[in-house]
Formats: sequence, structure tokens, C-alpha cells
Amino acid sequence: MLRIADLHVRLGRAEVLAGIDLDAAPGEVTVILGPNGSGKSTLLRAVAGEIAYAGSVQLAGHEVARTAPWRLAALRGVMEQASTVAFPFTVAEVVRLGLQSGIEAGEEIVAAALAEVGLSAFAHRPIQELSGGQQARAHLARVRAQVWHPSGHAGPRWLLLDEPVASLDIGHQVEVMAILRRFAQGGGGVVAVLHDLNLAASVADRIVLMAAGRIEAAGPPEAVLRDDLLSRVYGCPLRVGVAPARGPWVLPPPIEALSA
Repeated sequence: MLRIADLHVRLGRAEVLAGIDLDAAPGEVTVILGPNGSGKSTLLRAVAGEIAYAGSVQLAGHEVARTAPWRLAALRGVMEQASTVAFPFTVAEVVRLGLQSGIEAGEEIVAAALAEVGLSAFAHRPIQELSGGQQARAHLARVRAQVWHPSGHAGPRWLLLDEPVASLDIGHQVEVMAILRRFAQGGGGVVAVLHDLNLAASVADRIVLMAAGRIEAAGPPEAVLRDDLLSRVYGCPLRVGVAPARGPWVLPPPIEALSA
């Protein structure tokens, strides 16, 4: 389990997170939603052990703030909003950076991770030559290589992803959602920050809705994605499950159908 209790985070003089209580379970996809500045990325960074916090964040029974980096690296893979590679590494070399030291079948994992994100043909290209969306998929492959097996001898592993589909077209967005679903079906845990409410509804077992550094609601999609709640949090009138009066309405297919 991922267990968060009375979590507070201050950045400078500002309290960015205030009294967060949250549980996330392996075998499920937990999606964090909320407007810009609501604390979504800060929450993910605290869970990943990248920033100081007060309170408790326990991942697989380990208090994150007191866990050695090498042990955390074996428990969770983290994909940030943007990653920059300063050296002319090939795509395969970038993915290889995610491998744990001494892991068996490392090259097979790299090849499989590239195939999973549709970049096998780009393995030997410098990553700087790829488009922004392709680079994002390469970094997802790196994170997947780090926690390739959803569960190991130490228990479930976790994917912590901050806007993993922000630079992707709708087809690749759906593919990434299917990757997350398969990882959860294999016994791993997924916590992802998303902005697209429809994608969130299609993949999430549980949605956490944030505003101003606090959790406004948490539960299954049908309990959180409500007209009144979304309209209040996002500050604009929103209607759930109602097609627009004019024009086409485009939604991806159910993720379950693609992850089988």
C-alpha cells in the first residue's frame, strides 16, 4: 500500500500541501486531478521522496523520507513532467539508464520496454532527434525498465507519473493508458497526475481531486466526477456525461479493451 497521513509540504514560505490523507492500493490506477497550482505535482514529488515533508508517506511499508535512494529506486519509477538529456545518448541508452544494477536479462527488458511504447525502430537514434512526444515515450520506457516487473520479492512496485501524456496525440495517449492498466493488472501500483478528465475516467480505479493543496474528494470515478464538484473546483460550469449541443464528440475507446 501507499499510505499518506497528515502530509504537509512547504516551499519557501508557502504551504503547498496541507494535511493530505490518502491511501492507494497496488492493483489499481489512482489518478490525481485538479486545476493548475492545486498541488498535484508536489504531492507526487513527496511520494517519490524528492522533496522534504512533514507527516508520513509510507510506500510498501517504508517511510519514504527515511529510505535510502537505492531502495526507493527498486520500489518505484518516477516520470516527471519534463526530462532533459544533456548528452547525445541514443534512445536505447536512455532506457538502459533505468535498469537496476546487476539485473538479469537487462537488454531483453530494454528491447521490451521500447517495443511497449512503439520505439523499437528508434533504439539507435540520438534522443535529441526525436519529437517531443517520442522523447516522452522514451522516458516512459526508461521508467518502465526500472520497474519492469509489477511485483517482486519485496512486494508490489509503483509507477509515479506526472502528466505522462501531455505531449502525446490521442492514439498514443490511449496506448499509455493501456500500459498503466496492464501494470496494475500485473499487481503493481500506479499513481498518475492527469489533466484530461475523460482519460482519467477511462483508466482510473480511483480519482483524487485536489484544489489549493487539499483533497476535495477521493473515490471511484462516478463518485468524484460530478457536475457540482468539478464546477466548483475548476471554477467553470462543467457537465458530466452530456454531449455538446452542436458538433462531434470524440472519446477514446475503453482502456480495458486495449490492455487485454
